[in-house]
Formats: sequence, structure tokens, C-alpha cells
Amino acid sequence: MNYFIIDFDSTFIKNESLDILFEISDPNNNDKIREIKKITDLGMNGHISFSESLKRRIKLLEASRKDIDRAVNNIRLNISDSFEKNSDFIKKNRKKIYLVSSGFHEIIDPIAEDFNIIKNHIYANNFVFDDNEIVTGFDDKNVLSMDKGKVEIVKNLNLDGTIHVIGDGYTDYEIRKEGFADYFYLFVENIKRESLINSADFLVKSLDQVIKIVE
Repeated sequence: MNYFIIDFDSTFIKNESLDILFEISDPNNNDKIREIKKITDLGMNGHISFSESLKRRIKLLEASRKDIDRAVNNIRLNISDSFEKNSDFIKKNRKKIYLVSSGFHEIIDPIAEDFNIIKNHIYANNFVFDDNEIVTGFDDKNVLSMDKGKVEIVKNLNLDGTIHVIGDGYTDYEIRKEGFADYFYLFVENIKRESLINSADFLVKSLDQVIKIVE
């Protein structure tokens, strides 16, 4: 049995969802947007820890529930081309597919629902809101807010089969590095992180390539 552990940001979708939320919630603050993207890249390339990256970004975030809804609508128009094209494959293999993301349920769940992904196959972080529906932080008890959170999730899934991890970042590679996946596919349809090329079992430009390799 083949199982697919799929990243969300810059893999299932074309961009980083948190970056999109920042741009929507504070569109004229170019300095902040650049800083956020810099921190994102540092984390995705493994130059700072994921937990450090998340804390630094959320500290800069000023967003409401309405901003999140607007971000979801934006993301619906920015699904990665090969994922959009292979929506039938995703729906057909829904029992074998898990979305494991360092992003947030409030953004990811509505998109995953569009592709008929099983709700308890979605693993992500959670925002914390105040009484006015403004984001005040994130649930720091969620394992995905911590270093090697994805590793812990996949380890605890205890899947009996061949595990294929598809993602663009260091936290995806860590699952393979720690021995809880058989293959790591560095997904470069949207972004190519040079620092991870030598760590990948396969360099893939689309989901089509993954399907061809597995089938």
C-alpha cells in the first residue's frame, strides 16, 4: 500500500498561505511583507528552526477572521497546476493521502474540503483568537508548532506500507531523514530550494511525475 504525505504551502498551493494572509491583512506594509518572506525562507531552507520561524512570523501578524476568509478565497485561485489537474487522483486515493502542514487549519481545511480530503487526514496548526475574532497567537501545544512536528505526526500515524513524502521544504525532508518515510520527493513546481536538492530521493516538477514514479 502506498501512502502520500503531502505538504500544503508551495506544494498543494502555489504560495505560502501565511505570506498571503500577511499581504491581505496589511497590504501596504511592504517592509513587513519582505521580513515575513525572509523568515519563511530561512525556516524552509533549514537555516533557523521551524518553531523559531513560526514564533517570529506570528508575532508580526495582525489579522482577523475576515482576513483569513479572504486569504482562503485567494488561495482557491492559486492551487498548484498539477494538483488541480490531478484532482480525480486525489479524490480516488483519499484514504491514502494525508495533508501534513505547518500551516493553519483555518486556511487549509476549506481548501482540502474542495478536494474531498478526509478531515481527520489533515494535520496543521491552529490560530488563537480574541473575542473580536482577531488572531492573537497560535496553539503552542499543537505538535506541529514545534520542531520536528511533522516527524512526530507521521511517526504516530503508524502507517503500514510505503510512505511517500511530497513537499518543498526542510520539515518535509526531516520525515525521511528521521526514518519515517521511504521516499522524499522535492516538489519544485512552484519553488526550488537549492539547499535540499541533494537530500531528495526524487526531484519532481509536478504531481504527474510522482504518480508516474509510484504507479
